[in-house]
Amino acid sequence: MAILVDEKTRVAVQGITGREGSFHTRQMKAFGTQVVAGVTPGKGGTGADGVPVFDTLEEAVQATSANTSVIFVPGPAAGDAIMEAAAAGIPLIVAISEHIPVHDVAAAYRFVREQGSRLIGPNCPGLVSSGKCKVGIMPNQLFKEGTVGIVSRSGTLTYEMVDELTRHGIGQSTTLGIGGDPLIGTSFAEALKLFDADPGTDVIVLIGEIGGTDEEEAAEYIGSRDGKPVIGFISGRTAPPGKRMGHAGAIITGGVGGPQHKVEAFEAVGVPVANTIQEIGDRVAAVLGARVR
Repeated sequence: MAILVDEKTRVAVQGITGREGSFHTRQMKAFGTQVVAGVTPGKGGTGADGVPVFDTLEEAVQATSANTSVIFVPGPAAGDAIMEAAAAGIPLIVAISEHIPVHDVAAAYRFVREQGSRLIGPNCPGLVSSGKCKVGIMPNQLFKEGTVGIVSRSGTLTYEMVDELTRHGIGQSTTLGIGGDPLIGTSFAEALKLFDADPGTDVIVLIGEIGGTDEEEAAEYIGSRDGKPVIGFISGRTAPPGKRMGHAGAIITGGVGGPQHKVEAFEAVGVPVANTIQEIGDRVAAVLGARVR
């Protein structure tokens, strides 16, 4: 099983004729994803990498029954692209684009919710249901089918975690990168709810980082439910307060968003927090071994 995407997912690529859109369309197809349409205004009626291109996403949905959109549109136009996808009735919108003005994200986020769609990102690597479907930019060769769900704010650490598990023979159900911007479409808590409801996920790895309160809110949710085991990791523990580290959301301001508070919040609800990626792998193996026995 998996969450959000599987073999039935039909993907439309917004910005398919750009360099990034074209490259990652080929990679998604190579993974086995059904990429059924592309969208670039003014290039309707053409094709890209064997995929029909439309002027609007509404036309693409009508012609191909696409049910997921992945956005490679440059930041200044990406907010409009997100809202176009929601207006076209796309239930799952994955915004890879970064450097989207925060006011544009806020407007898009509200519109997506009003339309009943779900937004992943922006500024995220997307998601992969191992052996089934990839929507985004994660490297194809890392994944192995299994029962570990991964949700992360960090793209690079996501790849490292998947690689660590796969090299030890431990597969993944779905790997989800929610993005590292201050405002994102899907939170840790929402992702945890999806994994809790997935019969194909036995244990969840949560990779957080400094900045914001999403990890604390996830800990509050974990403490309120009787769900799957969760193993945590918080990156950026040595970052100085007031200095942005990588992601736009990874900044400690006024004492809020500090790593120690996040670690303590997880430990208070029984979530072990590993110090290294390797330690996470060892803890996952131990949990899975205990469940098998």
